[in-house]
Amino acid sequence: MTDTPAQTTPQDGWATPLVSVGLWAAGLGWLALTLPPLTLLLRAVGPDRAEPLVKVYIRGQLALTLCRWRAVVDPGLDPNGRYLFVQNHVNLLDHVTMYPATPHFKQGMELLSHFDIPFYGWFMRARGTIPVERDKKTALLALRRAMKAELAKGHSLLAFPEGTRTRDGRVGPFHEGLFHLARALEVPVVPVAVTGMWSVMPTGSWRFRPFQTVTVHVMAPIPTAGLSRDAMSALAQSVRAQIAERVDASLREAA
Repeated sequence: MTDTPAQTTPQDGWATPLVSVGLWAAGLGWLALTLPPLTLLLRAVGPDRAEPLVKVYIRGQLALTLCRWRAVVDPGLDPNGRYLFVQNHVNLLDHVTMYPATPHFKQGMELLSHFDIPFYGWFMRARGTIPVERDKKTALLALRRAMKAELAKGHSLLAFPEGTRTRDGRVGPFHEGLFHLARALEVPVVPVAVTGMWSVMPTGSWRFRPFQTVTVHVMAPIPTAGLSRDAMSALAQSVRAQIAERVDASLREAA
């Protein structure tokens, strides 16, 4: 872990109340317009067949942030492979920010309580998003079963090992449980660092800052098959360090 100073809230710039209200209205309007029919479609034909239209929703939601989005993907990533993508947790747009970076079907994980959120929660349930229980004694076993089922369908997985969104732009400590699950399932781990989205909308602020450059860095897969249980702590630290290096460099450039 580097000693980069904590990042303060980005300067407002274009984040006037009027612009922010307009972007919130556009984003929520797009969500309300698209998610109900998508939810019905998911229930009718299943997640795999509905995936092309789900990607249309995701790209539309991302476009409405007015950010300049790009992806930098390691050439060693197999477009047909199955992976556990682990990403830094920035804000409410993390899923839509990362999803278009690769062609994989990525099944996410959400707290069980989030499934009760109107529109969004119903959509997640219909798509098969993996519920995460707060009781740690049962959560890991249930997660393993659900992750194994998704991998058997040919899907990849997307998770946020910090467990909570950043409050200063930097990458927080990682929980090791996901890495133990990856080892048990013998699925490679792919570090993903998202930079720039903290400047678009930092946690704790309702203001959007459009026209930022957002980059999704998808790094080389790390095999887990054959690793020992004792190696998981080092693996978690290594993955976090790779992500933090990209994020810290971006924060220094923006300072």
